[in-house]
Amino acid sequence: MIYRRSFRFSRDEYRIIFFTHQTRNRKKLTNINRIRILGLVTLLIFPLPGYFLLQYFEQTNWQQFCDLNKINPISIGYGLEFGFAYAFLAYLFMKAPIFDSLPNKVDRILDKLPLTYADGIFLSLCAGIGEELLFRAGIQPLLGPWITSVLFVALHGYLNPWNLTFSLYGIIVLPFIFILSFGFIHFGLWFSIAAHFAYDAVLFVMMIQEKKKSSKLF
Repeated sequence: MIYRRSFRFSRDEYRIIFFTHQTRNRKKLTNINRIRILGLVTLLIFPLPGYFLLQYFEQTNWQQFCDLNKINPISIGYGLEFGFAYAFLAYLFMKAPIFDSLPNKVDRILDKLPLTYADGIFLSLCAGIGEELLFRAGIQPLLGPWITSVLFVALHGYLNPWNLTFSLYGIIVLPFIFILSFGFIHFGLWFSIAAHFAYDAVLFVMMIQEKKKSSKLF
């Protein structure tokens, strides 16, 4: 005799499934909030070491540090245009087969968290302002554009002498950072902030869209 297994769940099984689902949702929400808090830390705390360094060595005030007198819509426009263009170019390079087994920073975040487009824009804005104030406005006047650029990419983990394949990301990003550094000299801080924001925002939006499309297929 052939017995058919019933696919009805018992009350206890329903409870286990429900609470497991609730626990996973709470964990995801907690992790998303942590990422958002990290974004705020990048925006509000990262600039402080750069400011204090510049204040100590060059007696720079907040207005000079933030380059508030040189906010120029044309420079910001150039920065946005450059950031958008380079992000699309970098994205095409990252789709090469050699990168299939090497998730980048954005991929790792998206694999763990179902971020929204608004989250991507928010995190891009925080990184664009906070990191540029630290590296371009704070560190570069002391170390120069070349060392600051290499330091920036290395601290992001994309220059690893023990993993040359993973360092390919650094080869893609490094020219972008070099241009930001020299753009800061010629066009001002807000060119670099706009370009950095645009670059991150494009990658976040495109990869979030890619993840959503792939999730619909399974």
